[in-house]
Amino acid sequence: MSKKISTSHIMHIDMDAFFVSAELVRRPELVGKPVVVGGSGNRGVVAAASYEARSFGVHSAMPAFRAKKLCPEAIFLPGDHTYYAATSYKVMQIFNRYTPLVEPISLDEAFLDVGGSQRLYGTPVEIAKAIREDIRSEQGLSCSVGIAPNKFMAKLATEEAKPSPSQSGPIPGIGVMVIHPDGVIDFLDKLPVKALWGVGPATVKRLAQLGITAVSELRTFPLIALKDALGKVQGAHLHRLSFGIDERNVEPTHEAKSISNEETFASDLFDLPRVHSEIFRLSDSVGKRLRGSENLARTLTLKVRLSDFSTLVRSVTLPNPTDSGKVIARETIALLETIDLSTGVRLLGVGASNFSQAKNGLQLSFDEIESNDREWRETEDAIDIIRSKYGPDSIGLVSTLTEKGLNSKKRGIQQWGPESS
Repeated sequence: MSKKISTSHIMHIDMDAFFVSAELVRRPELVGKPVVVGGSGNRGVVAAASYEARSFGVHSAMPAFRAKKLCPEAIFLPGDHTYYAATSYKVMQIFNRYTPLVEPISLDEAFLDVGGSQRLYGTPVEIAKAIREDIRSEQGLSCSVGIAPNKFMAKLATEEAKPSPSQSGPIPGIGVMVIHPDGVIDFLDKLPVKALWGVGPATVKRLAQLGITAVSELRTFPLIALKDALGKVQGAHLHRLSFGIDERNVEPTHEAKSISNEETFASDLFDLPRVHSEIFRLSDSVGKRLRGSENLARTLTLKVRLSDFSTLVRSVTLPNPTDSGKVIARETIALLETIDLSTGVRLLGVGASNFSQAKNGLQLSFDEIESNDREWRETEDAIDIIRSKYGPDSIGLVSTLTEKGLNSKKRGIQQWGPESS
């Protein structure tokens, strides 16, 4: 007798408090304590919080100073993007054991389509349990799994499966939550409209003005009136979601459309040479990541946030795409000329987009040849090789040299704001 194939075979897997949990693997003495990963300085933000810290109201994206007020005993740990990315890779490899249809959407979550895996590995619930056990035994981490007929419903199911904080300690979740096709409407009817994708505070307010606060009310609201109130696209989108309709497939290939690095400074920058030095650091890192992904970028972007929190963005499109940190720095520094920095620079960011494949050939203009960019590009290849063998601080730009050594920009470092000075 052949096995019955479940029609609820889309999974959403979300690691539980991933950054914090990964830190606790290598710092087991902190298990059970209120741990926060993120920038601890006044300009830092929370990247992740243990369930013990969450019981005090601490959550991701919260300013660090606010988290410290809510939970004075919180233990702050700086983020380690390299470690998290390496752990994420191992977790994704576990997913790929059970299906080739894995769509990562961040370091700590992914969609899986296990429709074609059931004859080999059992029902979706059995596959979910096997994945959770593999992650627990091999990485020492836990995850929650939502299973449903489509991606939208699977993600909602995951929220029901996750642990939750309480004053007496974390409350374990059920781990795996399944929504069958005939249970979609009943599940949605329990939810407020803010649970739907694409419904932010502004949309919640607009819907409330229409007398809509629950998904069940949204579903019965006339579609024409909904389109008039929200616009044709968003109105139709939310109307479909209220019925649990989501026709998107799990896409196993997810190419990056842009690469960027940014940094918030512990104190505002007023010195122009220091600003230039920071742009060189950011550009060097962006160039390295471009070369590592075998992409060339035609569009470069500079982001500047001033001391009054005003944010200015400037872009330039190059005649020839590049993956050179030198070229990126030169072009983004030129963009500074249109910005008044006299009030102080709080944040700098450098980005690259509009990609083409490096295998199609790197072309240099006459200006670039005359400025020795070709020779420097070959030097950057050699620098990449040295860094891969001896570490990111083994060689670098003179402009990043400090009394403590090279201050290279590592991916993810200071991603959540500066540490306490």
